Amino acid sequence: MRRVKTIMKKVITIMKRDETVAKTAETQDASALIDERIKELSDWRGEMLSHLRMLIRQADPDVVEEWKWRGVPVWSHAGILCTGETYKSVVKMTFALGASLEDPSGLFNASLEGNTRRAIDVHEGEKVDEKALKVLILAAVELNLSRAAARRKPAK
Repeated sequence: MRRVKTIMKKVITIMKRDETVAKTAETQDASALIDERIKELSDWRGEMLSHLRMLIRQADPDVVEEWKWRGVPVWSHAGILCTGETYKSVVKMTFALGASLEDPSGLFNASLEGNTRRAIDVHEGEKVDEKALKVLILAAVELNLSRAAARRKPAK
C-alpha cells in the first residue's frame, strides 16, 4: 500500500509538471500569434492592439495570453478578462464580465445592453485613458479571483 501511494504521488507530480509545460507552450504560442496579428494589421489597428496589450500586461504582469475562437487575442487571469478584436474601423476590447465592473471613468462605450459583457470601442485617432483602463483591468482580475475563491469554498 505504501508503495502504491509513493507511485501515485510521483504520477501526480509528473502530470502536474506536464500540464504546466503544456500551458506554458500554449501561452507562448498564443503570444506569438498575437505578435503575428499585430504585424499583419500594419496600420493604426495593429498599433492600438499592441498598445492595449502593453497596458494589460503593465496592469497585470501575471496575465495569460490566449488565442481563441480562430483568431481572437484573449487575456485571462483566473478566467477571461478581455478580448482584443480588430475590425475595419474599430479595435474592440470586450470585458467578459464587464457588466459587473464599476466604470467611473465611462470607458465602456459598446455592448452596453447585455447583462454580462461590456466593451470599449477605440476608433482611429482616439486616445485611451491609460490609468482608467489599468484600473478596469485590475478590477476584472479582482472579480475573477473572488469568483474563483467562491467556487473553491466547500458547500455547507
